[in-house]
Amino acid sequence: MIRVFLVEDHGLVCMGVRQLLETTHDIEVVGEARDGRAALDAVRQRGDTFDVLVLDLSLPRVGGLEVLKRTRVERPELAVLVVSMFPEEQYASLALSLGAAGYVSKATAEHELIDAIRAVAGGKLHVSRSALGGFKAQSALDRPPHETLSGREHQIFVLVCEGRTVSEIAAELDLTVSTVSTHLGKIKTKLKVQTVAEIVHYAHRVGLIF
Repeated sequence: MIRVFLVEDHGLVCMGVRQLLETTHDIEVVGEARDGRAALDAVRQRGDTFDVLVLDLSLPRVGGLEVLKRTRVERPELAVLVVSMFPEEQYASLALSLGAAGYVSKATAEHELIDAIRAVAGGKLHVSRSALGGFKAQSALDRPPHETLSGREHQIFVLVCEGRTVSEIAAELDLTVSTVSTHLGKIKTKLKVQTVAEIVHYAHRVGLIF
C-alpha cells in the first residue's frame, strides 16, 4: 500500500483528491495539511509514516518551494510529487531541480495523478509529455528570467502575482518588510522590470498566470 500525505490549502480540492485516491486499491491517504508550516511539521514528526508527499506550490505561511527544499534536507528518502495550477512547461524544471520526484498540473487527467503517485513511490521520476516538450524546447535556448530566481525569490514572485502586499508577504513568510523589499528588488532586476505591475504583466505574458 502506498501511503500518501496531501498538502493543499483549498479544502474542496483536497477533498476531491482524497476521494479520487480512495477509489484505488493500492493508495491510502494517511494525512493532510492546509499550509506549509503544518506540512513541515508533519514531515519532521511523522515523515516515516508516509511514502509520498503530494505538494501544492501555492501555500500560506510557508510556500511550496520552501517546503520542498526543506523536505529534501530533512527527509531525502521521501518522494515529493508537486501538483500545482502553474503550467508544467514553466515550473516542472524548477521543481525537479529542487528535488521533486515528479510534477503534474491540476488540470491533468485523474489517471495521470494516480500514475504519477505510483511512479514516484516506486523510485521513478514522473514528467508529463507536455513538460518534457517544454524541457526539449528550452534546452536550445537561454533560461527564461523567472527560472533564474532563487527559491525565496520565486516564492515572493508567486505571492506578488497573487496580489499580496510587501507587508502581507513579510507576515506570511516570517520575514521583515525590508528583507522582502530586498528580494523584490532582485526579482525586478532579474525580470528586467521596474514595478510590481510589470512583474504581474510578465507573469501573464509568459503564461504563468491567466
